[in-house]
Amino acid sequence: MSMTDREPQALDVLDDAGRKVLFTEARTANTFADVAVADDELAMIWELARWSPSAANGQPLRVLFVRTREGKERLVGHLDEGNRAKTLSAPAVAILAYDVDFHEQMPTVFPARGDMLRAAFADRIETRESLAAYNSALQTGVFLLAVRAAGLAAGPMAGFDKAGVDEEFFAGTSWRSHLVVNIGHPGADPWFPRLPRVPVEHALAWA
Repeated sequence: MSMTDREPQALDVLDDAGRKVLFTEARTANTFADVAVADDELAMIWELARWSPSAANGQPLRVLFVRTREGKERLVGHLDEGNRAKTLSAPAVAILAYDVDFHEQMPTVFPARGDMLRAAFADRIETRESLAAYNSALQTGVFLLAVRAAGLAAGPMAGFDKAGVDEEFFAGTSWRSHLVVNIGHPGADPWFPRLPRVPVEHALAWA
């Protein structure tokens, strides 16, 4: 039988319960219950998130999980004032970053062309920065789905001093922060009212 004669591979379809957990009933949490998030739960999040697509499989996303009170107190001074209390109350916080030196991993993550890609990006810091920022944003969407898939709620926040966080946590490294995500079980009155979605007729086009 030739390749063209084979039946197309059938992929599984997510059931209604899974769609609700990941999409239709998932919300951004603003308060968190006083229930610990274990290290193995955080490890599970990464084990799911690490399968995200990225250009040339470059995988620039990096994660620092902040779990201790001391670590959160170091972080909150760099957050917008409205984000501080909920971050201190969250059982765990993920600082999502991208690695501007992601190209150093190319021989590992793209063995067929890794050495060539590493050499091609070596002297192109602006290109690496742009690619890392874009692809880590793509991976971040999958990271948030992974939090939900692990039975936890996520509270992503962009309101913080990135330069301050980088100096506090990533000084001397090639990591650059781009999002802070509170993680835990929802607390009292955790959700703002559900806001409308963009109407389909303004969001979709067909060709």
